[in-house]
Amino acid sequence: MLTAEKNRLITETGPGTPCGALMRRYWQPAALAEELDTPRPVKRVRLLGEDLVLFRDPSGRHGLLHRHCAHRGADLAFARCEDGGLRCPFHGWLYDASGACLEQPAEPAGSTFHLKVRQPSYPCIERAGIVWAYLGSGEPPPFPAFDCFVAPGSHVFAFKGLWSCNWLQALEVGIDPSHASFLHRFFQDEDPSDAAYGRQFRAATIGADIPMTRLMREVPNPRLESEETPYGLRITTLRPINDQVIHLRVTNMLFPHAFVIPLSREMTITQFHVPIDDTHCYWYAIFTSFGAPVDKATMRAQRLETHTLPDYAPLANRDNDWGFNAGEQADATYTGMGMDINVHDQWAVESPGAIADRTKEHLGYSDRIIIAARRMIFRAIDDVAAGGDPPGTIGAEAMRGPATIDAVGPADDWERYWQDQETARRRAAPWMLETA
Repeated sequence: MLTAEKNRLITETGPGTPCGALMRRYWQPAALAEELDTPRPVKRVRLLGEDLVLFRDPSGRHGLLHRHCAHRGADLAFARCEDGGLRCPFHGWLYDASGACLEQPAEPAGSTFHLKVRQPSYPCIERAGIVWAYLGSGEPPPFPAFDCFVAPGSHVFAFKGLWSCNWLQALEVGIDPSHASFLHRFFQDEDPSDAAYGRQFRAATIGADIPMTRLMREVPNPRLESEETPYGLRITTLRPINDQVIHLRVTNMLFPHAFVIPLSREMTITQFHVPIDDTHCYWYAIFTSFGAPVDKATMRAQRLETHTLPDYAPLANRDNDWGFNAGEQADATYTGMGMDINVHDQWAVESPGAIADRTKEHLGYSDRIIIAARRMIFRAIDDVAAGGDPPGTIGAEAMRGPATIDAVGPADDWERYWQDQETARRRAAPWMLETA
């Protein structure tokens, strides 16, 4: 358990907070690129407790500005997107994507006052269908060469969803290997076919025609190992099937708030948990295919069945008990909350409250990955406060992968086995060959 003081330290990310200073050392997802595919490509954004406005100019350049005009504070979410920037409707001041004030048409002719004014702004870049922003000071770190960032657009699909909880709760459900044996338990395993395209844990594992869900259900107390890496944590989960065979999963925490897990033989998901403020966050998921191009239309349609636009809010939520059905809980799913594991995770992270009270926790062996991740976060907060560099910000451009696997293999040589399987998957990936 944590003290109340440490719980605040690790959860609060607004301006001026120690964890906020840590978060501002990383590129943060600000919006899906498709959210600006409108006749007026302007979107209000709340990120790390800051109120901002995102836009795309005619050249395709993205700008992220403070919401309130530097003149007299009018809301730029209602600005006119014209003449290569955002023009405040109050007095016509025009700002470009960098925050430079280009025009002040109400000022006297020949005035140079506009040269003395800048609208606070943050640099942006588009990667993997997401517009990213850097809210820190100084030069932003380079993007790592993770699979989701180097795969061609045809092989990645991005989506997001709103959760009513703190960012840390959202992250911790994704890096917790033990919960899948219970929270995502299906009493009748789904057919791992195209009908379940893009859905987590429904596919057959490598080395056995058995759904991942069944293997996780049958061995509920796995052996857990973690190893710190330049990008965060490598997490290994081992579930013995018998003396000769073991079910193994290799997943990853990308510091500070993302994870990478395998969905199937050919697909991974990289998911970021981005603070809107201290009581809400967005998850941004990037699906990456090592085989055929992703079916973006199908995946988008599946997600839009469960979320509402424009805020990407889930239809299942606290107000409707996350769709809980007692009859279903008796004989279909462990939660009684449908077949979508995103809903299961949402209940697990929202039901403790907007900011979980970690002074009342009782952590055991099954929580050892959670404990390891929190230690990394606390250490990184201290390092940044002391002027140091947190994990993944130095040498990021040299970071590759990371490796993930879900497989059944030999119990006595599982490390070599998963590494061989990962190498084979990469060698067979068409886009890996194209970019090699």
